Amino acid sequence: MSADPAEGGEKGTSDALRNTVAAGTGCGCLLSPLVLAGTVIVVIVFGGFGVLLAPVIALVLLFGGGGGGADTPTLEAQASQAIDIFTGDGKGDLEPSTVPDDLYDPIVKAGGLCDTVGPIVIASQIERESAFDATLVGPNGEQGLSQLPPEIFTRYGEDDDDNDKVSALDAADSILAQGRYLCDLAGQAQRAIDDGRATGTVLDLALAAYDVGMDAVLAAKGLPSEAQGYVAAVRAQFSKYSGLAAPPEGATPGVTPGPTDSAPGTV
Repeated sequence: MSADPAEGGEKGTSDALRNTVAAGTGCGCLLSPLVLAGTVIVVIVFGGFGVLLAPVIALVLLFGGGGGGADTPTLEAQASQAIDIFTGDGKGDLEPSTVPDDLYDPIVKAGGLCDTVGPIVIASQIERESAFDATLVGPNGEQGLSQLPPEIFTRYGEDDDDNDKVSALDAADSILAQGRYLCDLAGQAQRAIDDGRATGTVLDLALAAYDVGMDAVLAAKGLPSEAQGYVAAVRAQFSKYSGLAAPPEGATPGVTPGPTDSAPGTV
C-alpha cells in the first residue's frame, strides 16, 4: 500500500499526545490512575476528524497497571503504545482471552482473508456491531454478530461451519461473511485511492464503507463525516483485542452496540 499523506499529521498529533501523557505522569508520584486519566483527556486530529483518546488510555490504566511511583514509567509506556495501536493498521495477533473461545478460530480465519484486515479489526468491529450477541436482530433486518444487511450477507455468506445451512445467526457464517465483505471493500478503497477518487487510509475507508456504504465514501472523496464516529469506535477497541488493555480473565467482552447509522450502499 502506498504511503498515506495523512501519516505526517498523525505522527505529529501522536507526539503531542505523548508529550501530554508524559507531563501528566511526570508531575508527581502521588498521581493515581484516575487522576492520570484526567490529564490525558485531549483531542487529536486523526484522519481529518477529532477523536477523544481518553477512553483508550483509561482502559490501559484500568486493566493494564497500578498507580504511581515506580509504576509510572510503565503506565506512560502503555499509554504511548495504546496511541500507536489506535492510529495503526489493526494488524497483529488477537489476544485469545478477549473473545469467546468458540469465536477465536473464525475471527482469526476471517482476519487472514486479505492483507488489509487482521483479526484485531474483525473482533473490534464485532464489538461495535453486536457486542458479541449472536442473536441480535437489527432495525433493518441485520442479523447476528456482524450485523450485515440481508442482501450483503446473501452475497458474501457461506456455510463456513459445515452445518449444511448458510445463516447470519451462525457465528462462523457471520464472521467469515464479514471478513469477505470487508476485504472486498478494502480492495475497492485501494483502487479509489490509487486513481485519485478518494484520500485516506485503506482500512479507514473500508470501515466507513461497511457502515455507510462505498457510494458515500466515494461521494465524500474520503472518510464521510457520518462514518467518523464508527471508525473511531472500532479503532478504540484495537488495544483491548491486541492484549494491551485486555479485560481480566472471565470478563465478558462487548459493549452496548449503537444503532445502525445507515444501510450500506451498493457494492
